[in-house]
Amino acid sequence: MEPAYFIYAFAGGLLAMILRLPPLAGFLTAGFLLNYSGYELKPTLEAIASLGVTLLLFTIGLKLNIRTLLQSEVWGVASLHITLSSLLFVGILGLLKFGGILLMQSTDWTAIVILAFALSFSSTVFAVKVLEERSETQSFYGRVAIGILIMQDIFAVIFLSATTGTMPSVWALGLFLLIPAAPFLRQLLDRLGHGEMQVLFGFVLALVVGYKLFEMVGLKGDLGALIMGVLLAPHKTSANLARSLFNIKELFLVGFFLSIGLTALPSWEHVGLALLLLVLLPLKTLLFVLMFPRFRLRIRTSVLTSLTLTNYSEFGLIVAALAMSEGWLSNDWMVILSLSVATSFVVSAILNNYNERIYQLSKCRLTEVPTDQLHLHDKPIELNSTQVVILGMGKIGRGAYQRLQQKYGLKVLGVDNDQNKISRLNERFRIVEGDAVDSDFWNKLLMSDQIQLVVLAMPHHAGNVYALKQLRGRDFKGHVAAIVEYPDEVERLKNLGADEVFEVYEGAGLSLADQAMQRIEIKD
Repeated sequence: MEPAYFIYAFAGGLLAMILRLPPLAGFLTAGFLLNYSGYELKPTLEAIASLGVTLLLFTIGLKLNIRTLLQSEVWGVASLHITLSSLLFVGILGLLKFGGILLMQSTDWTAIVILAFALSFSSTVFAVKVLEERSETQSFYGRVAIGILIMQDIFAVIFLSATTGTMPSVWALGLFLLIPAAPFLRQLLDRLGHGEMQVLFGFVLALVVGYKLFEMVGLKGDLGALIMGVLLAPHKTSANLARSLFNIKELFLVGFFLSIGLTALPSWEHVGLALLLLVLLPLKTLLFVLMFPRFRLRIRTSVLTSLTLTNYSEFGLIVAALAMSEGWLSNDWMVILSLSVATSFVVSAILNNYNERIYQLSKCRLTEVPTDQLHLHDKPIELNSTQVVILGMGKIGRGAYQRLQQKYGLKVLGVDNDQNKISRLNERFRIVEGDAVDSDFWNKLLMSDQIQLVVLAMPHHAGNVYALKQLRGRDFKGHVAAIVEYPDEVERLKNLGADEVFEVYEGAGLSLADQAMQRIEIKD
């Protein structure tokens, strides 16, 4: 592998961070600079890029509740949007064909339909990356966005099968046996612990059982990785496996973003057409914004989900490659689509950095859905007679919940953003779904004077800091207790107004000593 790949990627990512942009915008730029510097896309980098995408889809599956895809705001919007946006792009590209643009004049209607269909898709890789950077993959709008992206991936598989004229092998029916095999795989995951064997098992499932097996029977390998993740998602340690793979996946995805810029070298005509396609991007966003309220989603949810999906998809490059192999498209379109996909990522990254500001500007121009008609997950969160709110229902949060309820007789409410966790815990705990690092959660939360204590038990320090700022910004008069992992985090939370701050490991040591002393008698 060329050392320049690492140097350019690091420099691009660093510059993006300085400019307060997501690092991936820098990686994309680095890819084009490498191209202009004379470097080519090597098979090794292609393999790394493919590995990154496969692992990404596998980790998406690990966090996915399959019921999400069955919700009307997911499959309904995905189906309706891809139909309307395809028709819209066909009309616009058709006008350009008669508008005197040379390259468009030589493009026949079959190619225009394929291009329009490709442009209607949004990027799974980019959108999930943006959501992960904001820790909002489990927020309601994040789940809706991911659900729509997965539906689009399913449409993509159908399209590729139909256009290539190749159908999956009859052996593909055997893949249904993976469903009864899933409990065995979960049991095996239990036995592997939390070390390197767990990570290696994830690789085997994603790349071998998922990708390779599906590819062998004529299906898209990435889809196989996603399905394997979904089959493991109900397991209690699926989240741990996703976290174990996180840094590895992130590193491999750098290769994906570099590879886009290295695909082809554009001319000025290519740049002009790519920018023209970029100008059409807001039309996709507008269609989403107009559709979501029809499915009972709040304006904020509609705007944030739409902004997440405001980009073109790498699937466009797959479509271009297919169309080129069939003789429907010239090589020029591969360059144009590569450039439009890459620039759409940069634009989308900037827009999502200011998503709250865009929402504030949009809400006065859009009609809000009446409260009584809102989607269940978009309704206000009523606390009623709650005395204690615990943000984060991990092991620490659950322990605090049980102690406050059983020993002190308080009315406790737990809040967590993990839908799978909530479904496991709702029989033993009073728990609601909410993301405390999402400003919309605080807008929906109807605080009352009855709340005496808020416990910040989220695993990420940044999340607890954000929640504490929100509480104090709303002039909360009650007591706030928080956990930290490192000693240097204590002072910051106390400066922000936390009444009690506990170091996790110190507290665990004290509890361990107390429990031990209850069971032994020290002799002189």
